[in-house]
Amino acid sequence: MRLDKYLADMNAGTRSELKRDIRKGLVTVGGSVVKDPGRNVEPLTETVCYRGRKIEYETYVYYMLNKPAGVISATEDKRMQTVVDLLPEERRRDIFPVGRLDKDTEGLLLITNDGELAHRLLSPKYHVDKKYFARIRGRVTDEDVIAFARGIPLMDFTCMPADLVIERSGEISEVTVIIREGKFHQIKRMFEAVDKEVIYLKRLEMGSLILDPELAPGEFRRLTEEELRSLSALAGLSPGSGARQE
Repeated sequence: MRLDKYLADMNAGTRSELKRDIRKGLVTVGGSVVKDPGRNVEPLTETVCYRGRKIEYETYVYYMLNKPAGVISATEDKRMQTVVDLLPEERRRDIFPVGRLDKDTEGLLLITNDGELAHRLLSPKYHVDKKYFARIRGRVTDEDVIAFARGIPLMDFTCMPADLVIERSGEISEVTVIIREGKFHQIKRMFEAVDKEVIYLKRLEMGSLILDPELAPGEFRRLTEEELRSLSALAGLSPGSGARQE
């Protein structure tokens, strides 16, 4: 890998800035100053320092974010704050959210640059459960539970069978919902189909990944090795595949 690409991947600066600083002698590889931006670097065995700071290369990164309301599930936006903006400035530039939570939806969001793992977690083929807590305007009934289990028909598609559990039924009901796909506004549209309105929605789980209760809205942490192993196994990825930490 080129030295300037190594540093750019780890968001140390822009390629033009990095090329300039490398030529100025501000980068060392293995303790020796290197002034050639095209110098080949072995990411996993050579130590690279930029302006005296060690820059460790990671092939894949995995973050658990407790998404707050008001933030959009995107990598960049000129007008609104994105979930990627909540991560540290030295983050990789190629990370993205796995799936989308609506702007006003809170809770668990996985952010990574591992495209294969993301694809499998989102594919209906792998039937990865997504569990949500919701507050509903309207009395949720056993008939709604049966309708969800059969699969709610919408204008453009019929939802896969979903699990609806009534925690409290009343003018404002509280429920948990488990779906195995993630269409646009899906849970909101499912409740609209049974004449009810979602007024609060929070994702709690995605497959084996459970939202860390210690994370306040807007906070994040790296996945543990055990969390990553469990997710990889759920997605049918064996050791040595795309989903691994270097």
